[in-house]
Amino acid sequence: MTVSAAKQPAVGLALSVRQLRKTYPGVVALADVSLELRAGEVHAIIGENGAGKSTLIKLLAGAIQPDSGSITVGDETFDQLTPQSARALGIAVIYQEFTLVPTLNAMDNVFLGEYPLKGIVLDRKHMEARTTALFERLGVAVSPRRMVSELTTGYQQIVEIAKALSKDARILIMDEPSAPLTATEVESMYQIVDALRKEGITIVYISHRMDEIFRLADRVSVLRDGKYVATRDIAGTSRKELISLMVGRDLNDTYPLRSAPIGDVSLIVDGLTGNGVHDIRFEARRGEVLGFAGLIGAGRTELMELLFGAKKTISGTVTLHGASVASSSPMQAIKYGIALVPEDRKRHGVVLPFTIKENISLPLIKKMSSSSVISVQKEKSLADEYMKTLRIKAQGISERVENLSGGNQQKVVLAKWLATEPEVLIFDEPTRGIDIGARHEIYQLINALAEEGKTILMVSSDMEELIGMSDRVIVLREGLQQGTLSRSEISQEAILALAAGGDNS
Repeated sequence: MTVSAAKQPAVGLALSVRQLRKTYPGVVALADVSLELRAGEVHAIIGENGAGKSTLIKLLAGAIQPDSGSITVGDETFDQLTPQSARALGIAVIYQEFTLVPTLNAMDNVFLGEYPLKGIVLDRKHMEARTTALFERLGVAVSPRRMVSELTTGYQQIVEIAKALSKDARILIMDEPSAPLTATEVESMYQIVDALRKEGITIVYISHRMDEIFRLADRVSVLRDGKYVATRDIAGTSRKELISLMVGRDLNDTYPLRSAPIGDVSLIVDGLTGNGVHDIRFEARRGEVLGFAGLIGAGRTELMELLFGAKKTISGTVTLHGASVASSSPMQAIKYGIALVPEDRKRHGVVLPFTIKENISLPLIKKMSSSSVISVQKEKSLADEYMKTLRIKAQGISERVENLSGGNQQKVVLAKWLATEPEVLIFDEPTRGIDIGARHEIYQLINALAEEGKTILMVSSDMEELIGMSDRVIVLREGLQQGTLSRSEISQEAILALAAGGDNS
């Protein structure tokens, strides 16, 4: 990455919305929201899951139409937009889930749906030259003929941005752009945002990550429960104020303290090898949160898959409360008292089309069944209990999980595994893609479980989270254990030194 630019003052309005409203049966998704975007600014929009951010994006992109209100772009005002009119006005969206075709190359994706013609055939020479120029503009060296399936996630995102710029986008909406990226890719993405701002392009930046907001944004607007709350200049606000505006209350302790003492050793892992990790050895105690750190590809998730029986162990032993554990399948791991809250909750944590009650009861179907028939009353009682305990926000236990916010989907995953009454809970990226308020609730839950004497293993790429929640941290690198840091030794510098192959001396 070669381009970089300082923040520039924005002049004039690029887009404004007035009294924008969108309702669904029984739900007000957006309640008479008004806000303004200045030309050439990075304008962050933040809020808890369910605050209305996604609805606002869809209205601006023309994917859905408002019930009332107006959208003004430049000097033109509209009651509603369509995808075609939004594109014509220079509005483009980079969604979390990319809209690329992996079996096509980069330039075919850049011009997808709007291929230039030379006579009656594709003008591939123009496509290649134009794509090359767009990549150079973004400061990257990617062959236009490279298949998208061969590109890293970071470069796929760049193809998405190039596609938007090829259509002369002047307002670029980026929805959680850093979520799928490595640390190096995130920094490259920051530089691209800075460069586009310098060109006068307006960036609408949606993110749960406060460090990104303060790194990139000129201004930030807060939504809560579908309503506009406030807009602040980034230089005149603080993390604490923004969190308070988002949740409607103060969260004084982002990482709440635990009061119960750590107990005896419960889990012993000795020489565990398989699934890309080698000779892993550690002990974990009752009431302890044992963190696992490492760079992408370090083997953290792979280790947790071994412990949960999702992958085959080649050698080594696992002992829980003095008894040998040979988890050759997740069902066996559950039987032994081990539960895994996976990194990708949508693919591995829940069955999205199933209801809340069906997901929660899934690991306990045999226990709740008689003669192969599930007890409806037992299933309902179990779901009611955890929906209340975890404060899952939904219309009822019969609501499909795919309709829930990310934070509430994660709570359903937690409910499902808590219902199995595990002794060891593995949390793999427990708060990824979750808003500040829901994060705080999950941290409180993790602490409560630890105080009950459960053993918590937590994988996290969020350095603040790892430092704030862990009693000890084990650092992995390329499938090998690099060291263990005690509570007093844990720091970002110490973790990164081990993760990069150094030591903690």
